[in-house]
Amino acid sequence: MKTFKVATYNIHKGVQGLGPARRLEIHNLGHAVEQFDADIVCLQEVRAFNHRHARRFAHWPALGQADFLAPEGYTPVYRTNAITRHGEHGNALLSRWPVLTHSHENMSDHRFEQRGLLHVALRVQEREVHVVVVHLGLLPASRVRQIKQLHDYIAREVPVDMPLLVAGDFNDWGSTITRMMADVGLHTNHEAPAPTYPSRLPLVQLDHVYARGVHIVDTHVPKGGIWARMSDHLPLLVELAWVQP
Repeated sequence: MKTFKVATYNIHKGVQGLGPARRLEIHNLGHAVEQFDADIVCLQEVRAFNHRHARRFAHWPALGQADFLAPEGYTPVYRTNAITRHGEHGNALLSRWPVLTHSHENMSDHRFEQRGLLHVALRVQEREVHVVVVHLGLLPASRVRQIKQLHDYIAREVPVDMPLLVAGDFNDWGSTITRMMADVGLHTNHEAPAPTYPSRLPLVQLDHVYARGVHIVDTHVPKGGIWARMSDHLPLLVELAWVQP
C-alpha cells in the first residue's frame, strides 16, 4: 500500500521569546522541516518579510520564510493573510510533488484578526490531491463562521471525487470543529488525540490534518528538547494511504 506524509506546523513567524530574550529560530525550523521528510508541509504564521526583525537579527534570511524553509527540490507556495506595520505573514505549502494550481481566499471574520485559506492542487504519486491550509480565529463564534465559509469554498472549488486534505492550526480546544468537518466527510485522528499546544507542555491538539478520500494511517508529534523551543506549537506529522477503488 503506497503512503505519503503530510506535516502541519505553526512556526510562530520564526521567532520565539519576549523582549530582550527574543531569539531567531527560523534556521532551526529549516532543519526541522528537512527532518520531516514529508511529501507536503503545511505552515502557518509564515513571514513574507518583516523590516523590524530584519534590522534586529543579523542572520534574518533575505528570502521570504516559505522559500527559505523549502528543502531542495520542493516547490513553495505562499499567500499573505495579514498585513502589519512592519511586514506581512500568512500560510504556506511546501511540496515535493508538482503544483498544479493554487489560490487564496480571505477568511477574516472581524477587523482585529486577518485570516485566510490557501488552496493548492498537487499531483501526488500520479493522483490529483487538493490541500487547503488554514489558520482559524481565536474566538469560537469566528471559527464556526470560518468553517461554514470553508464548507462553501470546498463545495465550490474542490471536485467531490478528488482526495482532499485540510490542514493547519484550528485553535479549537474542544470538538466543535471536528464535528463540523465530519459533516462534510473530513476526518482527523479524533480517536487518539495528539496534543500539539503549548509546545513546552502539550495539553491540546490545536493542529490537525482532516482528510477525505484518503485514510489516516498514523500520526506523530515530535516532542522535547529543541522542539519545545522553536515555536509555541509542536508539528503534527500524518501518514496517509490511498482509498482503494
